[in-house]
Amino acid sequence: MRRWLLHVDLDQFQAAVEFRRHPELRGLAVIVGGNGDPTEPRKVVTCASYPARAFGVRAGMALRSAQRKCPDGIFLPLDMATYEEASDEVMAVLRTFPCRVEVWGWDEAFLAADTDDPERLAAEIRSAVAALDLTCAIGLGDNKLTAKLATGFAKASGKASAEPANAAAANVGMFRLTASNWTDVMAHRPTTALWGVGGRIAARLAALGIETVADLMAADRHRLAAEFGPNTGPYLWVLGHGKGDTDVTTEPRIPLGRSKSETFPHDLTERADIDAQVARLAREVAEEMAEAGRVSTRVSVTVRSNTFFTRSKQEKLPAPTIDIARIVETALRIVDRFELDRPVRLLGVRLELAPE
Repeated sequence: MRRWLLHVDLDQFQAAVEFRRHPELRGLAVIVGGNGDPTEPRKVVTCASYPARAFGVRAGMALRSAQRKCPDGIFLPLDMATYEEASDEVMAVLRTFPCRVEVWGWDEAFLAADTDDPERLAAEIRSAVAALDLTCAIGLGDNKLTAKLATGFAKASGKASAEPANAAAANVGMFRLTASNWTDVMAHRPTTALWGVGGRIAARLAALGIETVADLMAADRHRLAAEFGPNTGPYLWVLGHGKGDTDVTTEPRIPLGRSKSETFPHDLTERADIDAQVARLAREVAEEMAEAGRVSTRVSVTVRSNTFFTRSKQEKLPAPTIDIARIVETALRIVDRFELDRPVRLLGVRLELAPE
């Protein structure tokens, strides 16, 4: 039997979870974000149903902008606990299959399976997820890169059958991408079609005359290394050839840091208010880490002005600690290093954690 990598991606996850408890909303333009109030300033969309996306609503968009694009949309508040519980349900179901499961977030996971019929396995997984009143797309590949990219094509094929009742339709919502069809499927596409290649890297590639995946496949590795460095350059060449990681780790990832940030309804202009908010954020994240038994080694503070200019400064703690007062004191000392000459839109505090 051959080793296959499957990428499972839950469709419109947060909206779909809302549909489970509000079935009457199925097929409607549902927008999740903030407290569910589209007039609330500086809150963003975290998920939009497919009908809402048809109006141009996207995750990360301001709720006010989403309302302008979709005035009849139904806005719902973000319910983190419910989404996490639903995600745990799905991951538990995935672990019942003869696969190794690596969780990548609430709504996606990589699976490694030895099988002669990956489509059949994918169909069984989709049926099991549908039994939870949710749907998913599944990409089939010979590594994580091809599996992840295949999911995009799977989603395109599955949108017409995005309801759980239709989720098990043959070959709908799944796609196979491997070395055997890589060139046919990917060569003509822009380099941004590759997982991990964003606009900036694509622009730098274009400046070298590399605009498509085929161009990248034919590129000189030494030239790429000269432009992007000895690690990134060759890695881009590898991506262009559809090669990627095949390791699937079942152990939960241990976070190297924990952060909290907040965008304020109104800009902060007084130093006392800025200090108070930084102290609160530092205290909250430090308390979480202390409760988890994690030790902090470094404190970082982020400040974003009303012009969206964002800066971060950090300070290493004299010794690893769980002392909340010391962490708060360090965060406030870091604030002193900023030139707070503009109104502040966002503040954030991050703790770097010692390895367990």
